[in-house]
Amino acid sequence: MAKRVTIADVAAAAGLSKASVSLILNNKPDTRLAPETAKRVKDIAEQLNYRPDPSARALRVGTAPTIGFVSDDVTLTRYASAMIRGILDVAEENQHTVLIAETGHHPERLTGVLDAMQDRRVSGLVFGSMAARQVELPSLPADLPVVMLNATTTADYPVVLPDERTAGAAIAELLVDAGHRRIGLIGRRRAEVLVPAESVTIADRFAGLDGVMEANGLDWAWEGESDFWTPDAGYRLTSEALASGAAFTALVCLNDNVAFGAYQALQETGRRVPDDVSIASFDDDEISTYLRPKLTTARLPYEEMGRTAMGMALAGITEPGRRLQPMPVMVRDSVKTLTPSD
Repeated sequence: MAKRVTIADVAAAAGLSKASVSLILNNKPDTRLAPETAKRVKDIAEQLNYRPDPSARALRVGTAPTIGFVSDDVTLTRYASAMIRGILDVAEENQHTVLIAETGHHPERLTGVLDAMQDRRVSGLVFGSMAARQVELPSLPADLPVVMLNATTTADYPVVLPDERTAGAAIAELLVDAGHRRIGLIGRRRAEVLVPAESVTIADRFAGLDGVMEANGLDWAWEGESDFWTPDAGYRLTSEALASGAAFTALVCLNDNVAFGAYQALQETGRRVPDDVSIASFDDDEISTYLRPKLTTARLPYEEMGRTAMGMALAGITEPGRRLQPMPVMVRDSVKTLTPSD
Protein backbone atom coordinates (compact mmCIF):
# COMPACT_ATOMS: atom_id res chain seq x y z
CA MET A 1 0.00 0.00 0.00
CA ALA A 2 1.60 3.25 -1.20
CA LYS A 3 1.94 6.45 0.80
CA ARG A 4 -0.19 9.38 -0.32
CA VAL A 5 1.46 11.52 -2.99
CA THR A 6 1.90 15.09 -1.74
CA ILE A 7 2.76 18.42 -3.31
CA ALA A 8 6.26 17.91 -1.91
CA ASP A 9 6.58 14.71 -3.97
CA VAL A 10 5.49 16.52 -7.13
CA ALA A 11 7.83 19.42 -6.39
CA ALA A 12 10.78 17.07 -5.90
CA ALA A 13 10.07 15.30 -9.19
CA ALA A 14 9.72 18.62 -11.02
CA GLY A 15 12.74 20.26 -9.42
CA LEU A 16 10.68 23.20 -8.17
CA SER A 17 9.64 24.61 -4.82
CA LYS A 18 6.45 23.46 -3.14
CA ALA A 19 5.13 27.01 -3.35
CA SER A 20 5.57 27.12 -7.13
CA VAL A 21 3.96 23.71 -7.61
CA SER A 22 1.05 24.69 -5.35
CA LEU A 23 0.43 27.81 -7.44
CA ILE A 24 0.40 25.75 -10.64
CA LEU A 25 -1.79 22.92 -9.36
CA ASN A 26 -4.27 25.38 -7.85
CA ASN A 27 -4.37 27.31 -11.15
CA LYS A 28 -3.36 30.58 -9.52
CA PRO A 29 -3.04 33.48 -12.01
CA ASP A 30 0.16 35.52 -12.48
CA THR A 31 2.52 32.81 -11.28
CA ARG A 32 5.24 34.17 -13.63
CA LEU A 33 6.07 30.56 -14.47
CA ALA A 34 6.40 29.54 -18.09
CA PRO A 35 3.42 27.66 -19.61
CA GLU A 36 5.79 24.81 -20.47
CA THR A 37 6.74 24.54 -16.80
CA ALA A 38 3.10 24.50 -15.72
CA LYS A 39 2.28 21.75 -18.23
CA ARG A 40 5.30 19.69 -17.07
CA VAL A 41 4.23 19.97 -13.43
CA LYS A 42 0.67 18.90 -14.23
CA ASP A 43 1.95 15.95 -16.29
CA ILE A 44 4.16 14.86 -13.38
CA ALA A 45 1.27 15.18 -10.94
CA GLU A 46 -0.87 12.97 -13.17
CA GLN A 47 1.89 10.38 -13.54
CA LEU A 48 2.34 10.24 -9.75
CA ASN A 49 -1.44 9.99 -9.23
CA TYR A 50 -1.43 13.15 -7.11
CA ARG A 51 -4.88 14.20 -5.96
CA PRO A 52 -5.63 17.78 -4.91
CA ASP A 53 -6.87 18.29 -1.37
CA PRO A 54 -10.31 19.92 -1.45
CA SER A 55 -10.38 20.13 2.36
CA ALA A 56 -7.04 21.91 2.70
CA ARG A 57 -8.54 25.37 2.98
CA ALA A 58 -11.03 24.20 5.60
CA LEU A 59 -8.23 22.68 7.63
CA ARG A 60 -6.19 25.90 7.42
CA VAL A 61 -9.04 27.92 8.89
CA GLY A 62 -9.54 25.49 11.73
CA THR A 63 -12.41 23.26 10.63
CA ALA A 64 -12.58 20.01 12.63
CA PRO A 65 -10.83 16.98 11.09
CA THR A 66 -12.95 14.46 9.25
CA ILE A 67 -13.44 10.69 9.54
CA GLY A 68 -14.92 8.83 6.59
CA PHE A 69 -17.75 6.33 7.12
CA VAL A 70 -18.45 4.06 4.15
CA SER A 71 -21.14 1.38 4.31
CA ASP A 72 -23.12 -0.94 2.09
CA ASP A 73 -26.72 -0.49 3.28
CA VAL A 74 -26.42 0.88 6.81
CA THR A 75 -27.72 4.39 6.16
CA LEU A 76 -30.71 3.02 4.26
CA THR A 77 -31.67 0.39 6.84
CA ARG A 78 -33.56 1.24 10.00
CA TYR A 79 -32.21 -1.85 11.80
CA ALA A 80 -28.69 -0.44 11.93
CA SER A 81 -29.41 3.28 12.34
CA ALA A 82 -28.02 3.08 15.88
CA MET A 83 -24.62 2.29 14.35
CA ILE A 84 -24.59 5.74 12.75
CA ARG A 85 -25.76 7.31 16.01
CA GLY A 86 -22.78 5.84 17.86
CA ILE A 87 -20.35 6.99 15.17
CA LEU A 88 -21.70 10.53 15.08
CA ASP A 89 -21.82 10.88 18.87
CA VAL A 90 -18.18 9.90 19.36
CA ALA A 91 -17.07 12.11 16.47
CA GLU A 92 -18.92 15.08 17.95
CA GLU A 93 -17.51 14.42 21.41
CA ASN A 94 -14.03 14.64 19.86
CA GLN A 95 -14.79 17.65 17.64
CA HIS A 96 -14.60 15.69 14.41
CA THR A 97 -16.98 15.64 11.50
CA VAL A 98 -18.07 12.51 9.62
CA LEU A 99 -18.20 12.19 5.84
CA ILE A 100 -20.77 9.47 5.03
CA ALA A 101 -21.12 7.53 1.79
CA GLU A 102 -23.20 4.49 0.80
CA THR A 103 -22.16 1.98 -1.86
CA GLY A 104 -24.83 -0.74 -1.88
CA HIS A 105 -23.08 -3.91 -3.04
CA HIS A 106 -21.32 -2.39 -6.06
CA PRO A 107 -17.50 -2.85 -6.10
CA GLU A 108 -17.03 -0.14 -8.72
CA ARG A 109 -18.94 2.34 -6.57
CA LEU A 110 -16.88 1.35 -3.53
CA THR A 111 -13.63 2.17 -5.35
CA GLY A 112 -14.93 5.59 -6.39
CA VAL A 113 -16.17 6.41 -2.89
CA LEU A 114 -12.88 5.44 -1.27
CA ASP A 115 -10.99 7.58 -3.80
CA ALA A 116 -13.26 10.51 -2.93
CA MET A 117 -12.62 9.97 0.78
CA GLN A 118 -8.88 10.11 0.17
CA ASP A 119 -9.28 13.20 -2.01
CA ARG A 120 -10.78 14.91 1.01
CA ARG A 121 -7.91 13.74 3.19
CA VAL A 122 -10.00 12.01 5.82
CA SER A 123 -7.91 11.30 8.91
CA GLY A 124 -9.39 7.81 9.29
CA LEU A 125 -11.88 5.48 7.66
CA VAL A 126 -14.59 3.26 9.12
CA PHE A 127 -16.17 0.69 6.81
CA GLY A 128 -19.52 -0.60 8.07
CA SER A 129 -21.79 -3.39 6.89
CA MET A 130 -25.44 -4.07 7.61
CA ALA A 131 -24.78 -7.83 7.80
CA ALA A 132 -21.59 -9.01 9.47
CA ARG A 133 -19.80 -10.27 6.38
CA GLN A 134 -16.43 -10.27 4.63
CA VAL A 135 -15.94 -7.57 2.01
CA GLU A 136 -13.07 -6.86 -0.36
CA LEU A 137 -11.57 -3.40 -0.14
CA PRO A 138 -9.20 -1.93 -2.75
CA SER A 139 -5.67 -1.08 -1.68
CA LEU A 140 -5.57 1.86 0.73
CA PRO A 141 -2.63 3.99 1.96
CA ALA A 142 -0.67 2.38 4.77
CA ASP A 143 -0.85 5.56 6.86
CA LEU A 144 -4.67 5.74 6.75
CA PRO A 145 -6.28 4.19 9.87
CA VAL A 146 -9.03 1.80 8.73
CA VAL A 147 -11.51 0.06 11.05
CA MET A 148 -13.95 -2.62 9.88
CA LEU A 149 -17.33 -2.24 11.60
CA ASN A 150 -19.59 -5.30 11.59
CA ALA A 151 -17.45 -6.55 8.72
CA THR A 152 -14.11 -8.20 7.96
CA THR A 153 -11.75 -8.12 5.01
CA THR A 154 -8.65 -10.03 3.90
CA ALA A 155 -6.40 -7.06 4.79
CA ASP A 156 -5.01 -6.79 8.32
CA TYR A 157 -7.32 -4.15 9.75
CA PRO A 158 -8.87 -4.01 13.21
CA VAL A 159 -12.42 -5.39 13.29
CA VAL A 160 -15.42 -4.67 15.53
CA LEU A 161 -18.04 -7.45 15.66
CA PRO A 162 -20.90 -8.55 17.92
CA ASP A 163 -20.05 -11.38 20.33
CA GLU A 164 -22.44 -13.88 18.78
CA ARG A 165 -21.02 -17.00 20.42
CA THR A 166 -21.53 -15.64 23.92
CA ALA A 167 -25.01 -14.40 22.98
CA GLY A 168 -26.02 -17.79 21.59
CA ALA A 169 -24.83 -19.45 24.78
CA ALA A 170 -26.68 -16.89 26.91
CA ILE A 171 -30.00 -17.50 25.14
CA ALA A 172 -29.69 -21.27 25.49
CA GLU A 173 -28.64 -20.97 29.13
CA LEU A 174 -31.59 -18.69 29.87
CA LEU A 175 -34.03 -21.35 28.65
CA VAL A 176 -32.23 -24.22 30.36
CA ASP A 177 -32.03 -22.27 33.63
CA ALA A 178 -35.80 -21.67 33.35
CA GLY A 179 -36.29 -25.45 33.39
CA HIS A 180 -36.75 -26.08 29.66
CA ARG A 181 -35.37 -29.36 28.36
CA ARG A 182 -37.44 -29.78 25.19
CA ILE A 183 -36.36 -26.86 23.03
CA GLY A 184 -36.92 -26.35 19.31
CA LEU A 185 -34.70 -24.34 16.95
CA ILE A 186 -36.36 -22.22 14.25
CA GLY A 187 -34.08 -21.07 11.43
CA ARG A 188 -31.01 -23.29 11.31
CA ARG A 189 -28.91 -22.28 8.30
CA ARG A 190 -27.20 -24.83 6.11
CA ALA A 191 -23.41 -25.02 6.41
CA GLU A 192 -22.95 -24.27 2.72
CA VAL A 193 -24.51 -20.81 3.09
CA LEU A 194 -22.50 -19.92 6.18
CA VAL A 195 -19.64 -18.54 4.09
CA PRO A 196 -17.71 -15.35 4.93
CA ALA A 197 -19.25 -13.39 2.06
CA GLU A 198 -22.66 -13.99 3.67
CA SER A 199 -21.78 -13.95 7.38
CA VAL A 200 -18.72 -14.12 9.60
CA THR A 201 -20.66 -14.36 12.87
CA ILE A 202 -23.79 -16.52 12.48
CA ALA A 203 -21.78 -19.74 12.76
CA ASP A 204 -20.65 -18.44 16.17
CA ARG A 205 -24.29 -17.92 17.19
CA PHE A 206 -25.04 -21.56 16.39
CA ALA A 207 -21.87 -22.69 18.16
CA GLY A 208 -22.95 -20.91 21.32
CA LEU A 209 -26.44 -22.41 21.20
CA ASP A 210 -25.26 -25.93 20.37
CA GLY A 211 -22.49 -25.83 22.96
CA VAL A 212 -24.87 -25.16 25.85
CA MET A 213 -27.31 -27.83 24.66
CA GLU A 214 -24.50 -30.38 24.44
CA ALA A 215 -23.05 -29.36 27.82
CA ASN A 216 -26.45 -30.06 29.38
CA GLY A 217 -26.88 -33.39 27.61
CA LEU A 218 -29.74 -32.06 25.48
CA ASP A 219 -30.68 -32.53 21.84
CA TRP A 220 -32.89 -30.09 19.96
CA ALA A 221 -36.49 -31.30 20.20
CA TRP A 222 -37.12 -30.06 16.66
CA GLU A 223 -35.07 -28.14 14.08
CA GLY A 224 -36.23 -26.24 11.03
CA GLU A 225 -33.90 -24.87 8.35
CA SER A 226 -34.21 -21.58 6.51
CA ASP A 227 -31.57 -19.53 4.72
CA PHE A 228 -33.74 -16.42 5.04
CA TRP A 229 -34.91 -15.13 8.41
CA THR A 230 -38.29 -13.62 7.64
CA PRO A 231 -41.69 -13.65 9.37
CA ASP A 232 -42.91 -16.05 6.67
CA ALA A 233 -40.07 -18.45 7.47
CA GLY A 234 -40.87 -18.28 11.18
CA TYR A 235 -44.56 -18.91 10.54
CA ARG A 236 -43.91 -21.80 8.16
CA LEU A 237 -41.31 -23.55 10.31
CA THR A 238 -43.29 -23.18 13.53
CA SER A 239 -46.36 -24.58 11.77
CA GLU A 240 -44.26 -27.52 10.60
CA ALA A 241 -42.94 -28.06 14.12
CA LEU A 242 -46.46 -28.11 15.55
CA ALA A 243 -47.71 -30.42 12.80
CA SER A 244 -44.82 -32.83 13.37
CA GLY A 245 -46.10 -33.73 16.83
CA ALA A 246 -42.73 -32.86 18.38
CA ALA A 247 -43.00 -32.07 22.07
CA PHE A 248 -41.34 -28.80 23.01
CA THR A 249 -41.85 -26.21 25.71
CA ALA A 250 -39.66 -23.49 24.16
CA LEU A 251 -38.43 -22.27 20.79
CA VAL A 252 -35.23 -20.43 19.91
CA CYS A 253 -35.87 -18.19 16.92
CA LEU A 254 -32.81 -16.98 15.05
CA ASN A 255 -34.01 -13.39 14.83
CA ASP A 256 -36.97 -11.26 15.82
CA ASN A 257 -38.61 -11.43 12.39
CA VAL A 258 -38.64 -15.22 12.67
CA ALA A 259 -40.08 -14.90 16.19
CA PHE A 260 -42.87 -12.66 14.84
CA GLY A 261 -43.90 -15.44 12.46
CA ALA A 262 -43.65 -18.00 15.25
CA TYR A 263 -46.02 -15.94 17.41
CA GLN A 264 -48.57 -15.95 14.59
CA ALA A 265 -48.38 -19.72 14.07
CA LEU A 266 -48.77 -20.40 17.77
CA GLN A 267 -51.70 -18.01 18.16
CA GLU A 268 -53.52 -19.52 15.18
CA THR A 269 -53.41 -22.93 16.85
CA GLY A 270 -54.59 -21.61 20.21
CA ARG A 271 -51.20 -21.81 21.92
CA ARG A 272 -50.12 -19.01 24.21
CA VAL A 273 -46.69 -17.43 24.67
CA PRO A 274 -45.21 -18.14 27.18
CA ASP A 275 -47.80 -20.28 28.98
CA ASP A 276 -47.71 -23.03 26.36
CA VAL A 277 -44.49 -22.25 24.49
CA SER A 278 -41.68 -19.92 25.53
CA ILE A 279 -39.76 -18.01 22.85
CA ALA A 280 -36.31 -16.38 22.87
CA SER A 281 -34.67 -14.66 19.97
CA PHE A 282 -31.88 -12.39 18.67
CA ASP A 283 -31.42 -8.79 17.45
CA ASP A 284 -33.75 -6.72 19.68
CA ASP A 285 -35.41 -5.16 16.68
CA GLU A 286 -38.09 -2.57 17.42
CA ILE A 287 -40.74 -5.23 16.78
CA SER A 288 -39.61 -7.15 19.88
CA THR A 289 -41.26 -4.59 22.18
CA TYR A 290 -44.46 -4.42 20.11
CA LEU A 291 -45.17 -8.14 20.34
CA ARG A 292 -47.46 -9.27 23.13
CA PRO A 293 -46.05 -10.63 25.30
CA LYS A 294 -42.87 -8.65 24.72
CA LEU A 295 -40.04 -10.73 23.30
CA THR A 296 -36.91 -11.83 25.19
CA THR A 297 -34.03 -11.33 22.78
CA ALA A 298 -30.25 -10.79 22.59
CA ARG A 299 -29.61 -7.25 21.38
CA LEU A 300 -27.29 -6.55 18.45
CA PRO A 301 -25.18 -3.70 19.90
CA TYR A 302 -25.08 -1.49 16.82
CA GLU A 303 -24.64 1.78 18.72
CA GLU A 304 -21.89 0.43 20.96
CA MET A 305 -20.08 -1.06 17.96
CA GLY A 306 -20.30 2.29 16.17
CA ARG A 307 -18.88 4.08 19.20
CA THR A 308 -16.05 1.55 19.54
CA ALA A 309 -15.11 1.70 15.86
CA MET A 310 -15.11 5.50 15.75
CA GLY A 311 -13.03 5.67 18.91
CA MET A 312 -10.47 3.32 17.35
CA ALA A 313 -10.34 5.35 14.14
CA LEU A 314 -9.84 8.59 16.07
CA ALA A 315 -7.08 6.98 18.13
CA GLY A 316 -5.33 5.80 14.98
CA ILE A 317 -5.44 2.16 16.06
CA THR A 318 -4.14 -0.06 13.26
CA GLU A 319 -3.34 -3.32 15.06
CA PRO A 320 -5.36 -6.15 13.47
CA GLY A 321 -7.64 -8.31 15.57
CA ARG A 322 -11.28 -8.73 16.52
CA ARG A 323 -12.92 -6.58 19.16
CA LEU A 324 -16.11 -8.35 20.24
CA GLN A 325 -18.96 -6.24 21.53
CA PRO A 326 -21.26 -7.92 24.10
CA MET A 327 -24.85 -8.65 23.07
CA PRO A 328 -26.96 -8.11 26.20
CA VAL A 329 -30.03 -10.31 26.65
CA MET A 330 -33.16 -8.18 26.99
CA VAL A 331 -35.26 -10.30 29.36
CA ARG A 332 -38.95 -9.57 28.85
CA ASP A 333 -42.12 -11.64 29.05
CA SER A 334 -41.85 -14.41 26.47
CA VAL A 335 -40.04 -17.01 28.62
CA LYS A 336 -41.79 -18.93 31.36
CA THR A 337 -39.98 -20.54 34.27
CA LEU A 338 -41.21 -24.10 34.45
CA THR A 339 -42.31 -25.80 37.66
CA PRO A 340 -42.05 -29.55 38.38
CA SER A 341 -45.70 -29.93 37.36
CA ASP A 342 -44.91 -28.57 33.90
